[in-house]
Amino acid sequence: MKEFTVITGASSGIGFEIAKQLAAKNINLILVARNEEKLSALQQLLLRDFDIEVYYYLYDLAEPHAALDLYNQIKENEFVVTGLINNAGFGDYGKFIEMPLKTDEEMIAVNINTVLGLTKLFGAEMAKAGRGRIMNIASLLSFLPFPYYSVYSATKAFILAFTETVAAELEGSGVTLTALCPGTVDTPFHTNDMRKTNAMHANKPVSASVVAKAGVELFLYGKRKKIVGFMNWFLSNLPRITPDVLMMKIKKHLASLKT
Repeated sequence: MKEFTVITGASSGIGFEIAKQLAAKNINLILVARNEEKLSALQQLLLRDFDIEVYYYLYDLAEPHAALDLYNQIKENEFVVTGLINNAGFGDYGKFIEMPLKTDEEMIAVNINTVLGLTKLFGAEMAKAGRGRIMNIASLLSFLPFPYYSVYSATKAFILAFTETVAAELEGSGVTLTALCPGTVDTPFHTNDMRKTNAMHANKPVSASVVAKAGVELFLYGKRKKIVGFMNWFLSNLPRITPDVLMMKIKKHLASLKT
């Protein structure tokens, strides 16, 4: 039977680029996102350019039980899933007490609940088969939680810790879990306010295709985690040598709007 890799958040940004790069390696794909027009266009592009099978599912992963519903639908269609890339996610910028509670709850649903659910469901299936690969998209903010990105930072810290611990549990099972940790990426993820922060001016965004290339390499051949770019690696290690109080002042300055 043909094997497939599932990519969530595949309609744009990093997920879109990962889909193209995996297709170039003759990997069959199942694409997941909310925008049918973009998913259909990507499907047609990949079918035209590569000799693979591509299917897509429309899902709002902020909805309750989205992970289980998606898993069940894929199983009903009898697809054999040996790869999973949990790329879907979103963030917001602003003072925590001023941000809408609904946005925070949806962010947790997409960035944590769905990742946890899909990893558990497909991971158990892969472990039973004795092979499989799962990659979760974490962030530089997994290491450097920023003010004004409080909930987003917390979700990405969860993703890194979750991925590393479950990876350790699955050692020897044939299932590999990895975490890709990019810094700022030039995608629609960033709001206008995010683009005006000191951090965005000091550490310029890289292209989604560059991050996707690092992600594909990690997904197919790597272990544990990968921080994309030397500057991001350097920044991720600053807390090791910088006192907490000073480090938070630095992060607050970087997260503030450039004056």
